[in-house]
Amino acid sequence: GLRSAIQAGPRSVIVQKTPSAVHKIKQLLKDKPDHVGVKVGVRTRGCNGLSYTLDYTKTKGDSDEEVVQDGVRVFIEKKAQLTLLGTEMDYVEDKLSSEFVFNNPNIKGTCGCGESFNI
Repeated sequence: GLRSAIQAGPRSVIVQKTPSAVHKIKQLLKDKPDHVGVKVGVRTRGCNGLSYTLDYTKTKGDSDEEVVQDGVRVFIEKKAQLTLLGTEMDYVEDKLSSEFVFNNPNIKGTCGCGESFNI
């Protein structure tokens, strides 16, 4: 609503999705008409202490940040918003795996493991 928009104020986009990620989310959601988008959360674990989670969601939570790009809706849980600020969400496919990867320029070099979501 309007109130939250006023509180939020101007700032950079939390997550920028690559065309590859946008396309893949569109594909995944095509089979799930009752889901409105995907939700990104964060768990504490792993070598840099953070691991992102990705789930299908049917509703936008009260404290979720919504990022819409090319008609694809991604909701970011409150506790994940700070860690994802300025992050690029990519979808990477190779012979061994296909996964979503979060590339965060702010914490590059702290840890060698890219967080991912396997389908």
